[in-house]
Amino acid sequence: MEPRDVLVVLFDGVQSLDVTGPVEVFTGAGGSAPGAYRIRTASPDGAPVRTTSGLTLVPDLALGAVTAPPHTLLVPGGEGTRTPDPRIVDWLRGHAPRARRQVSVCSGAFLLAAAGLLDGRRATTHWSLCATLAARHPAVRVEPEPIYVRDGDVATSAGVTAGIDLALALVEEDLGRDVALRVARLLVVFLRRPGNQTQFSAQLAAQTAERRPLRDVQQWISENPGADLCVEALAARAGLSPRHFARAFRDETGMTPGRYVDRVRLEAARRSLEDTADGIERISRHCGYGTPEAMRRAFVRTLGASPAEYRRRFRPAPPP
Repeated sequence: MEPRDVLVVLFDGVQSLDVTGPVEVFTGAGGSAPGAYRIRTASPDGAPVRTTSGLTLVPDLALGAVTAPPHTLLVPGGEGTRTPDPRIVDWLRGHAPRARRQVSVCSGAFLLAAAGLLDGRRATTHWSLCATLAARHPAVRVEPEPIYVRDGDVATSAGVTAGIDLALALVEEDLGRDVALRVARLLVVFLRRPGNQTQFSAQLAAQTAERRPLRDVQQWISENPGADLCVEALAARAGLSPRHFARAFRDETGMTPGRYVDRVRLEAARRSLEDTADGIERISRHCGYGTPEAMRRAFVRTLGASPAEYRRRFRPAPPP
């Protein structure tokens, strides 16, 4: 088998898991398909780099010494992407388009975008950085919720563990499901979280209201997803008129009360499916959906999977 060259770009301030996660996936695939991948790392000048966690990574070569285009070019993220090294951006602009696949993990999307490689394409990054990516690179069609997005020969992924999901999807594409499944079992991860699965932490994080009454309402919603959570009921709890409450809630949390409630209920149902053996009908009532069909529609619309399929994919297997 002709090996597929995987080139990983390194730089000071790189996130170590963005590098090692995908590398372990490709290396693990080699255990089932010897010679499937040849992995190399390169920094701008070939010198060792220091990761955000303090680890030192020693590259195989300098970017300037890369002579042949790789099959898969992988650009990790990390604090070093906040002010991109112009040497990396220039190299990506001139060499990345020749790679068969261009892949980024987390904020590595900023390096691809700075090189113009995401213009006119769909892309994602860590949920907390999506707004910044969209503002800094308006030609990029940023999708804040998927854990990874593929647009032609370019693939971008969300936070660190999403890089593993994307790498598994690439291995499955290259070598088939059986090999990817063996790698997933070896690494004790799921095969496979679909790319359109929502970055769940994005739904509630960084959405805390400033005023105490609104924060109290948010807490009430989280603790009582099955309660009457209509605007009128929530406004009464906050001591505001429905119109004033709806406007203030949207201004301070970035979303309408109805959308916030929908996301809290989905989060509660998701966790119940993962963590309990409760039936779907009981979960749907407890989480405020009323009927299993209403919950099924919400799951399919947002996650692309029914509650039963979601549980099958993501509930940990019972111990032997």
